[in-house]
Amino acid sequence: MRNFCAGLNTVGSGSYGRDDVHFLLRAMDIKATDVQEKEHLIQTRQRHYSEMISQEHAPSQPHQNLYRRALAQNAARMATDVQALANALNERCTGSTLALVSFVRAGVPLGVLLRRALLEAGRDARHYGVSIVRDRGIDNVALEAVIKAHGAENIVFVDGWTGKGAISEQLRESLAADSRFAPRPRLVVLADPCGRAWLAASAEDWLIPSGILGATVSGLVSRSIWSPEPGLHGCVMYPHLAGHDVTMSFIHSIETERARLTRPASAQPWTLAQSWALQRRAQSVLDGISKRFSVLNSNRIKPGIAEATRAVMRRVPEQVLVRRRDDQDVQLLMHLSRQANIEVREVGDELGPYRALTVIRSVR
Repeated sequence: MRNFCAGLNTVGSGSYGRDDVHFLLRAMDIKATDVQEKEHLIQTRQRHYSEMISQEHAPSQPHQNLYRRALAQNAARMATDVQALANALNERCTGSTLALVSFVRAGVPLGVLLRRALLEAGRDARHYGVSIVRDRGIDNVALEAVIKAHGAENIVFVDGWTGKGAISEQLRESLAADSRFAPRPRLVVLADPCGRAWLAASAEDWLIPSGILGATVSGLVSRSIWSPEPGLHGCVMYPHLAGHDVTMSFIHSIETERARLTRPASAQPWTLAQSWALQRRAQSVLDGISKRFSVLNSNRIKPGIAEATRAVMRRVPEQVLVRRRDDQDVQLLMHLSRQANIEVREVGDELGPYRALTVIRSVR
């Protein structure tokens, strides 16, 4: 798995098992940027978000408790969805090897689980963590290394979920001129409320347990960092969070649930009609929110439970909208919003396919 990467200076597997994933990222020493300053620099277009990173702190005890509750509540569902996706990949990908290319960080836990399920099915599956950055594209150095080792025809891209579909669109744009890939790249996710993936376990916006933590459930690796210098995109390692690391215990929890399953049905790629219907419904919500809050830049809108939660942790929110305040899947979001003194509004069906959404404050 690692021989072809011998010439690349990478961070290895983080706190995952050696064969679970190879992060095709280089370690970077970068000064952390204050959240408020970062937001100002992003919105005034002085810096791109991918060139900065804020300090990542250990999750609080209430945050950890809510994560454990989410895991107890939804581990069985995630295990079922992982198996359904793995069944579909086993049936539809006929090459001798499957190369899973997960987007750092949200795609990596799913990629680890898919690889394990595919190995159980007798497939040769390899797994890599690769950077893709909105407005900058996929890390071509990393991607070319995987292509050289396994062939473009054997690559499946993995992310945790879709929100607005910005990353799926960035993937399509990045590969548009590359005839080695289909016009509709094979992107696999657990939840696809906006209909932008090739293959999803469902279109439902639900609380994916790994979506509400950061480095401590993703190998102690930061989100990816873009650099204008040639070579791999980068990341920061967080050894100071090792005492809070649940990376492998999360994988073992889902694997334990998956071992109890009878064989679930395979997931099916969206038909064009299904995809368009999902896209129209999601876009209608985004258009309505943009009008209601006078949002001119769609990057200030973060729809979906995971994206809304991460925005509260890493950005400067103006409003948090939820379908229902008593929804168990948004309780961490509610908790974090209360801590940060952010207004939460219950808006019912106005959110369409989403159960939560965060609007980033304009600081220009």
